[in-house]
Amino acid sequence: MKKRITLWLLATLFLANVSLADAQQAGKIFRIGFLDTSTASGSAVLVNAFRQELSKLGWIVGKNIAIEYRFAEQKNDRLSELAGDLVRLKVELIVVSGTAPALAAKSATTTIPIVMTNVGDPVTTGLVASLARPGGNVTGLASLSPELNTKRLEVLKDAVPKLARVGLLWLGGGVATDLQLKELRPAAVALKLKLEEIETQFDAKGLESAFQTAKQKQAGAIMTISTRPFFAERKRIVELAGKYRLPAIYPQKEYVDEGGLMSYGTNSTDLFRRAAVYVDKILKGAKPADLPVQQATKFEFVINLKAAKQIGLTIPVRVLERANQVIK
Repeated sequence: MKKRITLWLLATLFLANVSLADAQQAGKIFRIGFLDTSTASGSAVLVNAFRQELSKLGWIVGKNIAIEYRFAEQKNDRLSELAGDLVRLKVELIVVSGTAPALAAKSATTTIPIVMTNVGDPVTTGLVASLARPGGNVTGLASLSPELNTKRLEVLKDAVPKLARVGLLWLGGGVATDLQLKELRPAAVALKLKLEEIETQFDAKGLESAFQTAKQKQAGAIMTISTRPFFAERKRIVELAGKYRLPAIYPQKEYVDEGGLMSYGTNSTDLFRRAAVYVDKILKGAKPADLPVQQATKFEFVINLKAAKQIGLTIPVRVLERANQVIK
């Protein structure tokens, strides 16, 4: 009888401790770091999609999670400092948008889980060992941006009659930029297009100067590499494309939402929603090394006929028929 009572007491104490631990865990606020190379306003649409998906999964800001945002304001040289700041705060995990923030976060910590989204080629850039077995503390989503640039160039040639020169806006330095240029240069040769590479500065006159250069070089159309700083400045870029009457194709639909002509690329908001799923799994105990990197699955080709009319461009029917959405 004494033995049974002893076992009962031990079991009761164990269950009490488990219940106490659960109660403490339930009351805990998990701190998440968010590192982005662009601006808070430029990233708002993506951050909102991320937070909405977290809410659906039961993670409410102010209730059981807090998000520490760090935006580099288009200054990549600040990323290491900002990543280090998040590490010092001892966040539970860090969400990164783009290759440069992902590399900065990985350099800052080998233990805190990192969830990447919108990274073009995480294997080539050394962020993960492989997509299936990432290893280390990094996992998340790959956007395939280098390969999609080639497709955008093809679409641009089909959409703009007698196109011979394309102005390519790009930012100096960075692994992601180098990978995209490596894809685009031979693609332009194969398509018999002259690629006018225009390095762009993000100062007061930098973007306008880039468009002026494109006109001086007699570019018949324009495109940008896929990068977060351009995304943050998408409204201004679209305005300048209209001002200089240059047909343009963009990496994301959000450019068209601002009045841009065309976009072909991954659904960025979908990537951020899916990043929330990784966060959910990791906060519940999963290890980044055990979570395979997923590739983008949703692609969209959008055409804005209002923008085409404003610059006097008639887009061929065969191109319109390929679009997922045509805005009239």
